[in-house]
Amino acid sequence: MRIYLPLILVLFLTVPSFAQVRQAVQGYVRAAGSSEALIGATVSVPATGQGVITNENGFYALRLPQGEHTLQVTYVGFKTTTRTINVLAVPLQTNFYLEASNNELQEVKIETGSLRQKLNDTRMSVNTLTTREAKLLPALFGEVDLIKTMQLKPGVQSGGEGSSGLYVRGGGPDQNLVLLDDAMVYNPSHLFGFFSVFNPDAVKSVELYKGGFPAQFGGRLSSVVDVTQQKGNNEQLHAKGGLGLISSRLTVDGPIVKDKLNFIASGRRTYVDIFTRQVNRLMEGKEDYNPIPDYYFYDLNASLNYTISEKDNLTLGGYLGRDIFGFNDSDFTFSFDWGNTLGNLSWQHKFNENLYATTSLGYTGYKYSINNKIDIFSFRLTSDVQDHTLKTDFDWFVGKGHSLKFGAQATRHDFTVGRLNFESEDSTLSFGSGSTYRGSEFGLYASDDFVVSPMVSFNYGLRLSGFNSAGKTYLALEPRVSGKYNFNENTSLKASFASMRQYVHLLTNSGASLPTDIWYPSNQNVKPQRSKQVALGISHLLGKGKFLFTNEVYYKWMKRQIDFRDGANLFVNDSLENEFLFGQGNSYGNEFYLEKVSGKTTGWLGYTLSWTYRQFDGINEGRRFPARYDRRHDISLVMMHQLNKRLSLTAAFVYGTGNAYSVPVARLAFQDVEGKPASIVPIYEDRNAYRLQAYHRLDLGAVLKLKPKRGEADLTFSVYNAYNRRNPYFVYFEQQKDRDTDETIGFQAKQVSLFPAIPSVTYNFKF
Repeated sequence: MRIYLPLILVLFLTVPSFAQVRQAVQGYVRAAGSSEALIGATVSVPATGQGVITNENGFYALRLPQGEHTLQVTYVGFKTTTRTINVLAVPLQTNFYLEASNNELQEVKIETGSLRQKLNDTRMSVNTLTTREAKLLPALFGEVDLIKTMQLKPGVQSGGEGSSGLYVRGGGPDQNLVLLDDAMVYNPSHLFGFFSVFNPDAVKSVELYKGGFPAQFGGRLSSVVDVTQQKGNNEQLHAKGGLGLISSRLTVDGPIVKDKLNFIASGRRTYVDIFTRQVNRLMEGKEDYNPIPDYYFYDLNASLNYTISEKDNLTLGGYLGRDIFGFNDSDFTFSFDWGNTLGNLSWQHKFNENLYATTSLGYTGYKYSINNKIDIFSFRLTSDVQDHTLKTDFDWFVGKGHSLKFGAQATRHDFTVGRLNFESEDSTLSFGSGSTYRGSEFGLYASDDFVVSPMVSFNYGLRLSGFNSAGKTYLALEPRVSGKYNFNENTSLKASFASMRQYVHLLTNSGASLPTDIWYPSNQNVKPQRSKQVALGISHLLGKGKFLFTNEVYYKWMKRQIDFRDGANLFVNDSLENEFLFGQGNSYGNEFYLEKVSGKTTGWLGYTLSWTYRQFDGINEGRRFPARYDRRHDISLVMMHQLNKRLSLTAAFVYGTGNAYSVPVARLAFQDVEGKPASIVPIYEDRNAYRLQAYHRLDLGAVLKLKPKRGEADLTFSVYNAYNRRNPYFVYFEQQKDRDTDETIGFQAKQVSLFPAIPSVTYNFKF
């Protein structure tokens, strides 16, 4: 506790110095033609280097001396706007309406001023992506995926071929806090992890925090994925969508009451099941034919936005997504479905030109269900988690370089773990089992963005987090601090430290091929996971501001990591905690990033050199071993080139060291009964001591803008894995037998690969 006292004193003793003879300049940044709030737009005063970023409502506030000042506003995909204002002795309201770039293909370009804002931003280890950027990049089956695009950034890795999972700086996929308009998403994947649940037409932007976490975020160790949905058009009705190789999508938005109440509704569905059902009908009854399993997914996004007054706004939003997998023949019926349900009611209120508050009430539900019927017997296995959350956040623009953010959050968790029901058709045999748990999680935080001068700035804060379950209460202080120092106008040095706690844990049987995710709370025997991370980085503008180069080094300590004993039973077990093992981990590395955002050719180059280890007393004889996703080298190169006003070419190349895995170093044969075949038992030594082959892939794409009679349209062509690299998905060992005696004479490793070269085309429209 003593080590946090200086931070607490610095945070709160600076408050008396806030008073300053300056005047407030505040307002909103919105899109011209729709009045949609532009979140994360930069409002700056180039002459002084002072600048702020708009909040989730597009609101900004500055305090400037009286006199003339020139404001500059920049935002991805919109024209930079400059306006000269005269600050008098009364508060000044100045709103900006930015126009979209004239050429749709140029919408991915970011003005040089935004690169300079990145250089001057106190935050570090943050990646921002917009839908406009993601839609230009080639994609698997033509299905644009924002999370997969994030995997092209340094420090972020995928779990394997085609996976949309995120492994950030040595953390597992359960250690990412994924938020959709402040509502937590427990399973952000479709199609067994190959696609994310985020429909690109429904999403405005994604921010990924790899370190230097702001104090308002908590509950996970490795990253924060903050996804913001699109808001409805306030002025006229619009529709957009696309027809792809495996799915179609449609989004409609517009005003219900002009300038007061608007809506947006978006839907997406795959339709491979339509064709597989037809094939099954045609082949039904034929000898040696095995029916094709039935699979599809869908998701729905919707929101209502009501502007009560200049000071009050209400937003009601929701998400529903499901994956449906089924198999049915005469002797065996199997079905599996899983998905997320989210809802959020948010009230934004402006008390005055300096104080802004957002209060929200949210619901999150994640559930999976497995139904199986064999002969006259059937069983149903379910697991789910439900959250009810109340939170409030305040933004206080207090002047003299200080911007306070503070708030509180409380969440009620309800867990159902392995609920099993088994019965026969005549009900002569039936039983059920399973466990339910409850937990309460809360957080209280305060942070300050302090601009000491145009050269020096800090963000420091403190989060008090807590969790209660089964009569056990945990409390923790989580300090966060980051700072920036500009050596000159083109070079800055940044550093950060963050302490994090995780109170709920994902239990997954690594041998299972289905996403049977079980979330489990901390309690008397299961302590919270915790991590500490330090990072140091340097940023430099090159080529007259056209390039930004960053180099970050980091080190992360992870305590109370969870793994399972060999042969653990995760599904029907009333003493699940007896299967747990607890250990520690660490991760460290160096991330290089070069970005170009102006001119006809744009893109980025990223390289990560990293190490990730785990250590458990009950695994590997207590010796440290590399995590499965430990990847020594990771390279990504992304390029977008505009040939002309209608045609743009894109390419993405990735390379990564192969995943670590365990291989039997020998096999023992024994025969317990004479005359019966010998049993073969594999013998393992060190955990994850071997590597799969290196992973590399080239994706190519082209976007052709069409000229429809009404609205806008384009054709997006892409080739996934253009040179047909057979990347390893997993390796298994096949017995080799003597043809004459049928005795086992050896084992041969076999590699399974998933995706060859896959071309696709998508038609996108907007009117």
